[in-house]
Amino acid sequence: MPAFDHNELTGLRRWAHAILDQHHGREIFQTSTMGALLNGVYEGDLTIRELLRHGNFGLGTFNRLDGEMLVLDGDCYQLRSDGSATKADLSERTPFAAVTWFKPDRTIEVSTPCDRAALKSLIDQTLESTNLMVAVRTTGLFGSLRTRTVTEQHPPYRPFTEATQDQQEVTFTDVHGTLAGFRMPEYEQGISVAGYHSHFIDDERRHGGHALDYQLVHGTVEVAVRSELHLSLQRTQGFLSAELEHDDLDDQIRRTEGG
Repeated sequence: MPAFDHNELTGLRRWAHAILDQHHGREIFQTSTMGALLNGVYEGDLTIRELLRHGNFGLGTFNRLDGEMLVLDGDCYQLRSDGSATKADLSERTPFAAVTWFKPDRTIEVSTPCDRAALKSLIDQTLESTNLMVAVRTTGLFGSLRTRTVTEQHPPYRPFTEATQDQQEVTFTDVHGTLAGFRMPEYEQGISVAGYHSHFIDDERRHGGHALDYQLVHGTVEVAVRSELHLSLQRTQGFLSAELEHDDLDDQIRRTEGG
């Protein structure tokens, strides 16, 4: 093995860090698929501790659908059906989640009130293309925000379209907080969730859920474009034996995600 002097070692380390930073800056890491979740594959083999080695921003759910997941600033929060939010145990596991190392490419200041449709349109107008993946973080004051959270499931597991019929909805008013999630291309429907998919948590990190609808009074939108998807498939028996082809997959996902 060749010997390197101090300057050479320093140069090698900088090169390695630059390569890793460049790679992390383009990638979304995802475990399992939305199609598997639709099929009732609610028990994954990836721990939250391992998930956080792949990103500091993202969303998903927990085994048995025990709450919505939000990863923000490197912390993983469990958003439960009563609207509460707590930090997740790192030993918990997830059947579906997506994370990235968040560093915004652009920032949009929103100074006039806009609803969900208007905000999505505003973000889309800033994108060079809708064929790439986008991580979106919106912080500000929400005049109203309606969330849902799935309830914990028990075997034998029902399909996701049936499980979400038990979801609990909570509406927040005049709340400061953060919407975090992704805008995925239409062609990724079934692998991920096409379009916008966001989870919310308030500034105190005590309440939140899956965002169904909202009115943003004012705030800041940060956008990070991603071009690589690292898809990590499960080796659980549930995933290996699942039927992952759905004729009405798009309709099922849109119904379970609230449009």
